[in-house]
Formats: sequence, C-alpha cells, structure tokens
Amino acid sequence: MKILVVGAGAVGGYFGARLEQAGRDVTFLVRPARAQQLQRDGLRILSPHGDLTLKPKIITAQEIVSAYDIIFLSVKAQALDQAIKDMTPAVGPQTMIYPVLNGMRHIRTLTKAFGERAVLGGVCIVIADLDEQERIVQIAPLQKLTYGELNGEITPRIRALDDTFRDAGFDTELSANITQEMWQKWVMIASLGLVTCLLDGPIGEINAVPDGQQTVLQAIDECVAVATACGFPPPQSLIDNILKQATLKDSKLTSSMYRDLKKGAHVEVDTILGDLVDYGHSYQVEAPLLQAGCVRLRVYQNTLKSTSEKR
Repeated sequence: MKILVVGAGAVGGYFGARLEQAGRDVTFLVRPARAQQLQRDGLRILSPHGDLTLKPKIITAQEIVSAYDIIFLSVKAQALDQAIKDMTPAVGPQTMIYPVLNGMRHIRTLTKAFGERAVLGGVCIVIADLDEQERIVQIAPLQKLTYGELNGEITPRIRALDDTFRDAGFDTELSANITQEMWQKWVMIASLGLVTCLLDGPIGEINAVPDGQQTVLQAIDECVAVATACGFPPPQSLIDNILKQATLKDSKLTSSMYRDLKKGAHVEVDTILGDLVDYGHSYQVEAPLLQAGCVRLRVYQNTLKSTSEKR
C-alpha cells in the first residue's frame, strides 16, 4: 500500500522511517524547509532500537499528483488546518486517514473535511523529540501504533492497514474499541502534561517536595473523573500505570508539553487540557488543577504570540 506520512517530525519521521526500513512504500509530505534539510542530511534517528539514517522519498504539497492508500497524519494540533489543505490532493475515495494527534478534537475536524468513512482512529505511543541538529531522538524504548475503525468494525481495509504496519520494527494493535483507547491516552498525557507544566518540573522533582505527590494524585483524579463522566472510564490497569509513573521520587520523566514549554515552543494546551476542561464544565466535574494548568498555559501561549508579533 502507498503510505503518505504527513509531517517528518519526531513521531511521523520515526514511524515512517521504520516502515520504510521494513520495505514499505513510504513518502513524506513536508514543508519546503524540511524538504531541503532532509535532502541535505537525510532522515536521522537515534534510538534504543538501533540508529538509522535514510534518504526518504519526500514530496511537497504542490507536487502531489495522485491519491495514497494510507495517510499517516502526525502533525501537532496547531498545524492541522494547514496539513488538511496540503494533503487534500492525496485523498481519494479509498484513502484511509490514520491520525495520531492528541485528544479528540481532530476527529471532528477531519470528518468534516473528508467525511466519516475516510477517517480512522489512532493512538501512538512513543517518546521522541527533535534535537538541535533536526535528528529524531527516541528517549525511551516504547514504540506502538494502535488503530481501528471509529465504529468498532473489523473491516477488510483495516485488516489491510494492519498487515501493512505489522512486523515493521515496532509494536502494533488492531483495536475494535479505538475511541476508548484514544481517551485512555488522552487521560495519560493530560495527567502528566498538567502536573509537569503547572508545577514546572520533572515528576521526580515534584514528588520530592512536601505536598507534591498529593498534588500529582489530585491532578490524575481530575483527568480520570472527566473521562469517566464522558462515558470513557479508564481501566484500573491504566490508572495504576499512570500512578506508578507519576509518583516516583527519582524519576526524570517529563511530558512533551513540558518539553515544548521549556523550548519556548507552541504547546497543545487547547486540545490536551482545554477540551478536558470544557467537558468537565459540561458534566459539572470540579477540576481546579486542570483549569489552573489550562489558564497557565494559555497565558504562556498569549505571551509567546505577542512576543512573536513584535519581532
């Protein structure tokens, strides 16, 4: 199957490279500046599973001339509208759009743009970042893609996608309940993102101070309560896993939101925390830490925007 990876950042670049390394037909849709850098340096990965440098097939929006079978959509939330414009010529009647964005808002946006049939549900688990040399650095060994039809059916096309992604150097799962899986990831990243951004430090440093762990536990409780009120209660096994990660006093664990914050980059506050706050209000769920974290990051975002406009 012909795969178009939209975005060659930490997520799309990593999984797209592994797919190409496994012999799949992969093309990366990138912006002109990233295209020049990839042509010059190649797509470079530093990983516990083995380093990799390859010269990927790349394309810009103006060069798309035909539809693809699978579109692997891995951009940040703030880039979604532009990505939709760029990838529209690559979407045909049989194209499957596999998004791995955080939260749930992007599903509504994509189905509005391309129709319900085109859009799959997806969850990506990987901890990776771009370094100052534009290399993809995988920080921890976790690497998994989960996918499924939003209506839960196991269709021939989702089996074909599963066949394409499976045995490509990372873990995969075909899910009959992908919406629940997406909510579970949302609770996890919101919990870790909330505490590290609001309290401004790695998990271990937060837990090492008086009342730190209690604040972490309250933040997790709030995120779980909102998901439960919305009809997607996380299983106890997931809650236990979050608690295990979030209560270690010697942990250097951070979140992608926190790393973006520290780099002075755009943070996905609205899709990760803001939407949860709105759902909480809708269901009368008290979530003061979640609300405070959202306000803190929106103030940061406005300051960032204001500074950028003055330059």
